[in-house]
Order: sequence, then C-alpha cells, then structure tokens
Amino acid sequence: AGLAADVERGARAQEEGAAAGLEAAAHKMDQSVAIQETLSAEETCLATVQGILATEEGMESRLLSLIESHGKSMLCLYTHRRMAITAEDVCLDRVLLIQEGFAVEEVPPENNLQIPGSDVTVQVTSGGASLLVRLPFGSHTQTFLREVRRRCSPGKKDATAADPEQSAAGEVTGAPRLKTANKMVPSSSVPASGPTQGLSTRPCGLRDTLVKSLLKQKESSYTHLQNFRFFVGTYNVNGQSPRGSLRPWLSQDGEPPDIYCVGFQELDLSKEAFFFNDTPKEEEWFKAVTESLHPGAKYAKGNKGGVAIRFQFHNSTVCVVNAHLAAHPEEYERRNQEVRDICARMQFHPLEPGCPLLAIKEHDVVLWLGDLNYRLEEQDMERVKKLIQTQDFQALHQHDQLKIQREAKLVFEGFQEGEISFQPTYKYNPGSDDWDDSAECRVPAWCDRILWSGKTVSLLSYQSHMALKNSDHKPVSAIFDVGVKVVDKKSYCKAFEGIVRSLDKMENASIPSVTLSKREFLFKDVKYLQLQVESFTISNGPVPCQFEFISKPNEDAYCKPWLIAKPSKGFLMPDSEVVIALELCVNKSTATALNSGEEKLEDILVLHLDRGKDYFLSVSGNYLPSCFGCPIQTLCYMKEPIREMLPEAIRELTLMPLLTDDAFWEEKPLDVPKELWMMVDLLCRSACHQEGLFQQPGLRPEFEQIRDWLDTGTLDVLGPVASNHSVAEALLLFLESLPEPVVCYKSYRSSLECANSYEMSSQVISMLPKCHQNVFHYLVAFLRELLKHTGKNHLDVNVLAGPNPSSIPEGGQTITAKGNCHNCKRWKQ
Repeated sequence: AGLAADVERGARAQEEGAAAGLEAAAHKMDQSVAIQETLSAEETCLATVQGILATEEGMESRLLSLIESHGKSMLCLYTHRRMAITAEDVCLDRVLLIQEGFAVEEVPPENNLQIPGSDVTVQVTSGGASLLVRLPFGSHTQTFLREVRRRCSPGKKDATAADPEQSAAGEVTGAPRLKTANKMVPSSSVPASGPTQGLSTRPCGLRDTLVKSLLKQKESSYTHLQNFRFFVGTYNVNGQSPRGSLRPWLSQDGEPPDIYCVGFQELDLSKEAFFFNDTPKEEEWFKAVTESLHPGAKYAKGNKGGVAIRFQFHNSTVCVVNAHLAAHPEEYERRNQEVRDICARMQFHPLEPGCPLLAIKEHDVVLWLGDLNYRLEEQDMERVKKLIQTQDFQALHQHDQLKIQREAKLVFEGFQEGEISFQPTYKYNPGSDDWDDSAECRVPAWCDRILWSGKTVSLLSYQSHMALKNSDHKPVSAIFDVGVKVVDKKSYCKAFEGIVRSLDKMENASIPSVTLSKREFLFKDVKYLQLQVESFTISNGPVPCQFEFISKPNEDAYCKPWLIAKPSKGFLMPDSEVVIALELCVNKSTATALNSGEEKLEDILVLHLDRGKDYFLSVSGNYLPSCFGCPIQTLCYMKEPIREMLPEAIRELTLMPLLTDDAFWEEKPLDVPKELWMMVDLLCRSACHQEGLFQQPGLRPEFEQIRDWLDTGTLDVLGPVASNHSVAEALLLFLESLPEPVVCYKSYRSSLECANSYEMSSQVISMLPKCHQNVFHYLVAFLRELLKHTGKNHLDVNVLAGPNPSSIPEGGQTITAKGNCHNCKRWKQ
C-alpha cells in the first residue's frame, strides 16, 4: 500500500529521513559524454552516475563509469569539476576490474528502515579493496547498478587475463588501457540509458489494484493524525552570495521544526547559469542553509534544484512548489496565467509503475512559496511609505494584487495565506533596510509569499526577516503544524486481512461490462492550436474492471495524433463511474495534412475491458484551414485569405512540388506570404523599441485573435493588439509551423558547413527556392531593423540567435532554442 510508516513512532521526524520519497524533476546533463572523450576508439563508456565516496579525508564527489575495453569490463572512478561537460572536466582516480571476487552490494540503512526515494549506499569490493559510495535515488542509478551486476554475475568469465599491473587488491592503479582520445567520440557510440523505471518492476494486477483501492477507502480506520512542524521559507537573493549566518531566518524559533522546505529565486543571474542550468552558487547557499539549521535536531537533507518537490511522509503526500513569476506591476494577468500553467503542466511520476501521473493539487498538502511578484495597485510611493511607517499593514494590504486576484477567484483557488503583519519585502537597497532610491524607485510590495492548501494544515507564524540585508528582497518564513496520517500497524493488518477475505469470497465468473453515456463525438469548427474537449461517462456494473483504449490492427497508437483521451486507462470499482475527456488539438505536426485535405478529423477509438469486450467510439469533426502549417510557396500563391479559398485549390497549392522559379502558374506569386508581412509590418511599426521582444510570451486569447485575422482577412492589416509580445509569439509559431523551414531540409548540412563563410553562406541561400530566399532576406532585414534600436529594446545578436544554433530536433530541422523561466521559443533558421 505504499506505506512509509515502519518508522518508530517516537523517533523525531528529522531522523526518519524527512527528505524521503523525493521525486523532483531535477535531471543532470549526461556526463557519460565527457568520460567517452577520454577513451580510445576501442573503448566505450556504457553508463555514468555521480556519487559520494567515503575517503579518509571525508566525503568526496566522484563519477562512477562502467567501461568496456578490449572485451574487459571495469568500474572507473573519476574526480571532476562540478559539471563534467568535456574531457578537461574529469580526471581518472582509480580503476577496478570486474572479474572473480568483484561485488556490488547495497548497504541497508540503520534499523533496516527503507524509505522510498532515499539515496542508495553501496559497498564495492574487489579482492582486498573496499569502497563505500552513496548514489542518488532514481532510475538512472538503478539502471547503472543493474548493468554492473549483470557483468559480475556468477558464471561470467573475463575475455582476457588480468592486467599485469593489477594490484593484489584487484585495483588497477595506472589504467594503461585507458588513454585520452584527441577527437570527440560521436554521440551515437554512447548507448542511451534504458527506460525509466521505479524501484519496483512487478506489474500491477487487477487484484493488487483492487486491494489498494479498498485500503484507500478504509484509510481512516488504520491511520491517525499526528502533527509535525514544517518550516517554509522563500528568499530572492538577487544573484548574491551568502554573507553571514542565515540563522535569524532559519532558526528563529525555540523549537526545531521537523521538516525544512526552503526555496530560492535569482540564485545566479549569470549567462552561464542560464545556459548550463548549473551554478556554483547553489552549493554556496546549500552550505549556508545547512550550517544555519536549528541546532536542536539533526536533519536528513534533500536538494532538488527544480521548481517542485513531492514526497510521501508516513501516509500523507506533500508537494512543495517554488515559483518565480513575471515581474512588473501591470503583469498580474500574466502571473495568474503562469500559476495556472504550472498547475496544469507539472506532473509527477509515482514510484509504482503503471500508476497515473500526479498533479500538484492531487496531494494532501501543497506548500507554495517564492517570489510571486504581485505588487500594490497604483499606489503613491509617499503614501505607501507613510502606511508602512505607521505599520498600518491592513490598509496597505487592501491594495495587494494577490489579495485582489484571490478574492476574485482568478488565481490560487483553494489556497490560503496567513495574515500579513510585516512590512513589504521588496525593494530595498542591497546591504541596508532603506527603500529603493535608484532611478527606477520601485514602490514597496509583498513580492515574497507563502501559501498552502490542505485540510490538516494550521499556520503558527508568518513573518519576514529584516536582519538579512544582502539582497534587494527580504526572506520570508512560515511555520506550520501539519497533520500527517500515521499508520497503526495492528489496525492496518486488520483492514488488509478483511479486504483479502472478502475478495477471496468473490467469484469472478461474470464478465465485466460498462455503460457509455455517449459513443459518437462531433468537433465543430476546429482551429489551429485551439483545444476542444468532449466528455463522456463510463459507468461500471457489479464487477470491478480495468479499462484501456487500445490501438487498432496495424496502428501504433490508440488514436490519431490530434486526439488524446484523459485518462486513457484506469480501474473502476463496482457500480462506480469515471468521466473521460477527449481532447482535440491541431498543432504543427498535423496541420499541413488537414489543410490539404489529405487527412480528415475522423477516427475510431477502441475501449477495451480486461477480461471483457471492446467498445467502439466514433470521432469526427471539421477543420478550418489555417495559414499556420502551410508551406511558404503555397502561401505566396494565395492572394486571398485561406478561409475564402476552395478546398480543391488549397490542396493543389499545398501538394505542388517546391519550385526554384515562378513558372508553375501564369500568375506571379507574392514575394513573401501576406500573413508574414502583416505580422512583421506591425512589429516594425510598433515594437522596435519593445523590451523583451521574443523573450516574453504572449497571451493565448490575443494569439487566437491574430490567427483568425490572418486566416479570414477580415482586416487588410492586423487590428489593434494589446501586446507586441503576442504578435511576436504568433510570428514564432507561424515559422515553427512551416512544414518546410525557411532554409530547406536538403540545405541543412551545407548551411552548417558554410556557417563561418559569408560568401559560401550566401551561395547556399541563393540555391533556395525563390520564395524561401525572399522570406530569408525579409526576416534578416527585420532582425537588422530591431538591432538598430538595441539601446531601447536591449536585443543583441546573441539574444536573437540563441545559445545553441546547431541543435537538431527530431526530423533533422535546424532550430535554435530561446527561452526563459516563463517560455521557450524556437527560430527555424
């Protein structure tokens, strides 16, 4: 039942491993590539994992690599820089041959307390040598250990004799067979890791699923609530390093908390941190936090560097979200949208395979902290300072954007926040308690906030900490008593045995059957990137059953790529029901075929019952053609808006071969697509001075309005749009939707080879079809115009080009990724 309640009831939560079960999305760059660079052509790095090695000097970080060389397998340990990217970042420390006497064994934790999600400690022995290494929790570690054990399993003989320089302890000190290669080994020679797996790989059967569901229903009969104290803190450090102790913030209470949840924002503002998602300041602040924890208890620490962490504590699930939302007073709607996007998009993989993904709100307790950036509504600076001086925080709080938006139920619905009895936490002159006196002169605001949701959470304190002065923000903390469901073993065994006995009495002679509220679904007037949803209900009969949408014969997926069912599989108790949502959305991968009429919005779904029959659902709809997803050449020959053209004409233009001249039709085509001109023309007229262009996302309603204007031609030029960012995003989405990019697929290789030569690059462009040449020159002219105003829009060549101009996604397209914490945009080159 996934219980974590084998913990002795009287032990402190800190010693129980409060960081157990961490499942944050914190994936490090694959460091096998750096190891592979140090090897010769006959040697292969199969897998690499980073661990902590126990040495005489203390605990030291090492990279452990499984390497095959001339038929021999060996475990190599490397010292390394913080993030090993190239061969220069690693140095060989020692080599252990995998041969007779070699073993890797997991070391059980104290008291045999195995907490799901905790790190794995292994003992590596080879002859007389013995190493103790702690490896991080996760499927990558499990895959690494599995590969090592497979090579040292009984009966496996080494292909060659032991190396003559091998010591009696089984350790190769010189590693003569490993030498540095001068050339980079192609990434295709480095095997990819296996599929992600949890700690348990046993399939989840119908009976197990039923037992878990019944145990969940009877949870109140075998658990009791026990309060644990949570410290929740948030701090925007403005890229500064820690100076002095953090104890005034982290240890101000007399009683030590059971669990610390600490989130930082703007930890490192350097370009290197943005590009590589790694920073030495993370270690500095982690050390500062560690040294400032409450001295009254010992803590097991977990640091996941992501935006969210979830864990199971006893029988309760907790999710901690650390967010840094959009800045500036007028952007409150964007902040609301970002909160909704985080809740909708962030999902966690449960430890048990086969179980559905978990959303943020599907936890017993959610703690949300961070620099939420909500400001005060249109307040005069002097009036704000006067209210702060008189400590009339209640009157000032009435103008707080977050309070206003929450009361209107536009954001954080279902969450609570404590009463604010401290002065605004932003913006100060760094190193002091003085308000911002820079040219910007920001109005003070409560940017740094802590909210929560959960029926068993009670707030004990909510305060800021003026003693810390090294940032333009002040840290904030909240202390909670959280009622956690603790399992009583005797009651649990009693409930479990009762369920098993009742299941044993059940006769599964009857075949499961369900009733569907609807079997035919019609989606009307579907538009590009506009989600439509139709729902139906599956009502189960007296027999528990598992259902799943299955693929039809000779098809890989259960539905067309523009459709998805949520959930696509599940379990139904007797006489229960579930609502299934069919979501239809046409994107860049499906729009072209739908525009041309080669594909239709038609599909048949097969709903399969385990040990039961199949049900067939009919899905159909009509798609409104869009310029998004049309080839450049097709749009150049379209003098009218696409919605006004006959389907036959659209099909003929879309399917015609890509031409190098304009001799296909008698009528001369447009130099560039009119839709492209309309967007670029508007940006040239109104957005050349716009700061953050192509870096800040637009709003979806405005994009949909722009799309409809382009497709229907209701106006000769784009009408008034609230945000230049929405037009810029529409332009990026338009370019991203092109089935043939501006620089065609066949020219991709030569464009890379000629990238350092202007003359040769010009020759590559001259070989493109005429319409693609025109679009290329038109976009370059537009970008040059933007760069003329770099003093106001703060754009430069690096910002527009992006950090990685040669990355290749699926299909071989040339794409440059450009993004920030709010968005990710792509330029097709």
